[in-house]
Amino acid sequence: MLNRPRRNRKSQVIRDMVQEHHLNAADFIFPLFIINGENRKTEVSSMPGIFRYSIDNLLREVESCMKLGLKSFDLFPNLEESLKDKTASESTNEKGLYLRAIKEVKAHFPEACVVTDVAMDPYSSDGHDGLVENGEIVNDKTLEILAKMAVAQARAGADIIAPSDMMDGRVQYIREALDAEGFTNVSIMSYTAKYASAFYGPFRDALESAPKFGDKKTYQMNPANQREALIEGALDMQEGADFLMVKPALAYLDIIKLMKDNFDLPLAAYNVSGEYAMVKAAIQNKWLDERAITETLMGIKRAGADVILSYHAKEVLENKWI
Repeated sequence: MLNRPRRNRKSQVIRDMVQEHHLNAADFIFPLFIINGENRKTEVSSMPGIFRYSIDNLLREVESCMKLGLKSFDLFPNLEESLKDKTASESTNEKGLYLRAIKEVKAHFPEACVVTDVAMDPYSSDGHDGLVENGEIVNDKTLEILAKMAVAQARAGADIIAPSDMMDGRVQYIREALDAEGFTNVSIMSYTAKYASAFYGPFRDALESAPKFGDKKTYQMNPANQREALIEGALDMQEGADFLMVKPALAYLDIIKLMKDNFDLPLAAYNVSGEYAMVKAAIQNKWLDERAITETLMGIKRAGADVILSYHAKEVLENKWI
């Protein structure tokens, strides 16, 4: 027998030598949830080990991550219902929670990369990503709101703007708005193929931002569709995106591979809240062990993701699992 593949598996040294894919701190963006107040840290019940932080504690959390080499963060606000309205006006309030948080993180950690979320749902009294008129999520009027939101975030210090709304044409609209205000160096990471998924439940618990009526199927993609992702990717490239993203990740590894094979832009994948909760619950019940976490992340990387947004990011670095 001339060929024995097991020879390349016979020791850890050789296994490391021939390993095809690797994970490191630079591969990750760590999502963080923010709440109003001082010295607050509340656990998300459906996401063990994940917390909502007031800005002072957010800074402490960012500092601890930076020491681990984890330097990219995606911020999401949990706002009181009293601050929400039909037009998401709180999203551009310079004294509001979100823009203050961006400013504080960049002031204390200028070397950190701050990614910001552009969509109406955290600020909307309707809980939808776009403007609602007569029960319909209207596309073009939403673009005006999203562009103002993006400019406000750039002004606060955002490094990467990440529109997650799935409105048609929003990448170009935001790019033109940013450029017009002098923010030509602020990047756009587009949620390119964002599916209408059941795996977002814990995230909506964390932000208390579930839709007040209906669902998001008129703007998020049908989980049954592949080719549609190529249409969205081509449009985002034409409109000026700097990164493309697939969300969720685990049930959409084929979409990650498809996008990687067809587009030259850096590709992000969002290992979403439901995927995190599912693995953590299995580990807590001793149905799986912690190796499932790194195996999951490696699967996303192997499928073609250059960047992984994951709630596991800090723990894998703390525990030196990669």
